Amino acid sequence: MAVSLDKVYEALKTCYDPEIPINIVDLGLIYDVQVDENDKVYVKMTLTAPGCPIAAEFPEMVRQRLIELAGAHDAEVEIVWFPPWNPDMMSEEAKRMLGWI
Repeated sequence: MAVSLDKVYEALKTCYDPEIPINIVDLGLIYDVQVDENDKVYVKMTLTAPGCPIAAEFPEMVRQRLIELAGAHDAEVEIVWFPPWNPDMMSEEAKRMLGWI
């Protein structure tokens, strides 16, 4: 069974930044998602700050969620720092939740 990008994003939306109660998709932390022919998911994401206290553990937490919910055979999560995250990357829904709009 092929893993769809919609299914991957659905799984990613169940992952939350531990300091902000908003999922990582709406926070704008997901930069790229690919699924290969073997249903391996590749995600490039960032964090809100390089000094994030769970930076070391967060990619594995996201990877496990992808494997569980997306039905992928494997997943690889890479943390990237370019472009640097900023609040403009958040969805309008996330900004509303924080009372910014």
